[in-house]
Amino acid sequence: MRNLRTNLVFVLFSLFSAVLISRLFYIQVIKNDYYKALAQGLQIFPNEIQKERGEIFLNDYSQPLAINWNFPLVFASPPKITEPEKTAKALSQILNLSEDFILQTFQKDTLYSPIKNKLTPEEVDQIEKINLSGIYLSEIRGRYYPQETLASQVVGFLDVNYQGQYGLEEYYNQILNGDSKGSDLILTIDYNIQFKAEKLLEEAKENLNIENGQIIVMDPNSGKILTTANFPNFNPNQYEKYASEGDLGIFKNGALQELFEPGSVFKPITMAVALNEEKITPKTTYYDPGEIKIDGWKIYNYDGRKYPGEITMTEVLEKSINTGAVFAVQQISGNIFLDYIEKFGFFKKTGIDLQEIYSENREVKKGKPINFATASFGQGVSVTPIQLAKAFSAIANGGKLVRPYLVEKILTDGNTIETKPEISEPILSQKTVSQLTAMMVSVIENGFGKRAKVPGYYIAGKTGTAQVAEGGVYLPNRTIQSFVGFAPAFSPRFLILVKLDNPQTKTAEYSAVPIFHDLAEYIINYWQIPPDYENI
Repeated sequence: MRNLRTNLVFVLFSLFSAVLISRLFYIQVIKNDYYKALAQGLQIFPNEIQKERGEIFLNDYSQPLAINWNFPLVFASPPKITEPEKTAKALSQILNLSEDFILQTFQKDTLYSPIKNKLTPEEVDQIEKINLSGIYLSEIRGRYYPQETLASQVVGFLDVNYQGQYGLEEYYNQILNGDSKGSDLILTIDYNIQFKAEKLLEEAKENLNIENGQIIVMDPNSGKILTTANFPNFNPNQYEKYASEGDLGIFKNGALQELFEPGSVFKPITMAVALNEEKITPKTTYYDPGEIKIDGWKIYNYDGRKYPGEITMTEVLEKSINTGAVFAVQQISGNIFLDYIEKFGFFKKTGIDLQEIYSENREVKKGKPINFATASFGQGVSVTPIQLAKAFSAIANGGKLVRPYLVEKILTDGNTIETKPEISEPILSQKTVSQLTAMMVSVIENGFGKRAKVPGYYIAGKTGTAQVAEGGVYLPNRTIQSFVGFAPAFSPRFLILVKLDNPQTKTAEYSAVPIFHDLAEYIINYWQIPPDYENI
């Protein structure tokens, strides 16, 4: 019995040894070239990362924006290729690469010469079937953007050296890389609102032939950015294609990195100053001269219109009257006007956690009457969309400035760092805010903003149709049309800015305003916001 056990153990040990030896023979002899080549490739390739980069998610983990992924890779081991021309021809047909390019990879003095990564399943399947000598499949760790074009200017991309370029990938590059393992970012962006906003911009291209467009949605009470949408956008998984075509501008986030003269959407800022200084009330009246001459320059209303009779400041906003805005700014001193523009944040960055630019607005700071006059209705002053959204948030939330932000949480090594809203002391009185909000509601109820109205809800907003300056001259047939509004007006849950470059309509009443309406109505239904009044 003991001999039987001994023999059985010996047989099992022999079988195990045979399996082990055969496996070692397979690895060390039969697959020797493959593993040597793969090892060499791992040693010489800088973008084979040694640590995991942090990943980026929308407002919860269910919607990843940037993740790490294993991509199929095909590479050559040149010494083992027996028929270079035949092999190159076969690969060319599968990979859609030129034969000359593939032959060049065969001529390298190395065991590991990559040919193409991020292969499709079909490419992998065909390469496996033809089983070419010296050609191997492997995997490479890289960055993948599962939402593709969604929020592309927000996320940015990684270059071939695994460095963040543009967007969050660049701004948070150090945090995402980390010392040993990168930190994850959880954003404030709402997937559904972002998707809807981008769809509306795509439709604006189709219906209005816009050149560019941006939409910002934010919580005016905290500064939380719910959406920053751009048109056109791009697919970060294919950034090389855009770069090779020289289209680098598409990588920039226009909501934060493009200056424009806002036009009449700036008039509520002017009214806020005059109201807060108690130089006007919503019922203050003036007589429209139709034309004002200042320092030799003539100022007209839109389309050269002249409004008869007494005009109230509320009607100035409703009808978007330039001479009325000039009247309001002339009731206060230039230094006070400049001081408020600075308080609203138009002379500096907003502090958002992403790349942004700003204008020093040196012409306005010169303090000439003509500069103050044109700035009162949004010409001759340059802002970014995010600056404008931040300024309007102060009107919506009771007079306080908030810092806009995109990253809600940073997760690292089991710890969570949450972003705390940064809210300033009031720059406007509660009385001013209440008066101005009512005036902006009247714009929707009685003025050029009627198309923004959502039945059952009070909405506050203002249109803007601005001329575009080039080389110091305003172009006759180009406009930037915008609308900024918040709802519900007297207890705001969200603020929306819509900016469209050169839509083929006359004014923002027919372009930006309907887009605002569609997005506002969507958010109201999505969040199930109770109505302000019963719609009859």
